[in-house]
Amino acid sequence: MPSHESRAPYLALAHRDYRRLIVSQLLSLTGSQMQVVAINWHVYLLTKSPLALGIVGLTRVVPIVAFSLWGGVVADRHDRRRVMIATQVAMTAVALALWGTTFAGHETLWLIYALNALSASAVAFDGPSRQALIPRLVPPADLPGALTLNLSVFQASLIGGPALAGLLIAHAGEGTRGLALIYLLNALSFLAVIYALVTMHTSGAPTAEHGQTEGWSALREGLRFVFTTPLMVWTMGLDFLATFFSGAMSLLPIFADQVLKVGARGYGVLAAAPAVGALLGSLLLSIRPLPPRQGRIFLWSVAAFGAATIVFGLSRSFWLTLAALAGVGFADAISTVIRQTLRQFITPDRLRGRMTSVNMIFFMGGPQLGELEAGVVASLFASAVIGVTVSVVSGGIATVAITAAIAAAAPMIRRYDFRESIAAETLEG
Repeated sequence: MPSHESRAPYLALAHRDYRRLIVSQLLSLTGSQMQVVAINWHVYLLTKSPLALGIVGLTRVVPIVAFSLWGGVVADRHDRRRVMIATQVAMTAVALALWGTTFAGHETLWLIYALNALSASAVAFDGPSRQALIPRLVPPADLPGALTLNLSVFQASLIGGPALAGLLIAHAGEGTRGLALIYLLNALSFLAVIYALVTMHTSGAPTAEHGQTEGWSALREGLRFVFTTPLMVWTMGLDFLATFFSGAMSLLPIFADQVLKVGARGYGVLAAAPAVGALLGSLLLSIRPLPPRQGRIFLWSVAAFGAATIVFGLSRSFWLTLAALAGVGFADAISTVIRQTLRQFITPDRLRGRMTSVNMIFFMGGPQLGELEAGVVASLFASAVIGVTVSVVSGGIATVAITAAIAAAAPMIRRYDFRESIAAETLEG
């Protein structure tokens, strides 16, 4: 039986193309997270409405649902590196459009929504190609480490991006000067990824095996694989429901401004808190492997995610809110590493793009639809403070209850062991 013990995560950095891509991703993702914070704050300045903030999530999720499945087909049929270059250029154009209209003072709510949707459309094609390309850049022994480093870089960007955005917004004072600068910096950050892709030695072209199915047949093949793999269905389903009910980060501007009264600077710090917790979680997993029965850990981590959300909603202390949001991120990181490692190992290379595209609908659709749900619930109350509190707390309670129900209904998750699962899938392949 082949060994499935992973090496130290940092050894993945020995591979040139992976090293260049992950460093460039750190810059680009930081810029992208700055833009996410800026758009939320921008919409809040224009409307002061929780429902308008919730719609920001809707403008992100609709393109993901509409295009990500086809993004997976494209990733499995075309050169993944070239697809990523095209999507990076598209996202650069969107950021420049946000900068130009904001700098000129011509931005409107619906223009921001439209540009946000265009950026999400590019992400729908970028994500599957990016995830499917990574196993090409490192040998199998270094793949778990590469995935862990990817998560660490993503979480680091979630820390740096919101914090930098909050500082720039606060430093610029009233108005949108700081927002315009953030949009411009994000546009420049994409150049790093484009350079890494253009100078990459590894081919992103599909093998002959990838071209055996076309169009709708290729799409059906990917869907069939995902939805006939029970562990994948359960983990994606629980992830979607948890993030749908506990996805309330779009309401954070209201918590910062009206509940905690810490302003833009405090908002940036709070927005970075989940990523601080997630980075700590991913770093912990990079130096201390998960013990047996990772399924139980997965279930407990999702339950902890919901519990921390409840504390966040009830807190009226800046520091307690900061700790609760960090707890949300820490718990989410543990469940994310378990899910991602499982999926990459059990999915054939020719299906990785399509598998990732289906996962994107659950992974990104849950939080974004959750933001809309949170905004709708909060808008039902005359008081914004009461509305956001009820919205966040009820979502956390629902997450804990759903996790308990799935744990009782699906013993296969409780018994799931990473090493046994990977070994079994390898022997079957």
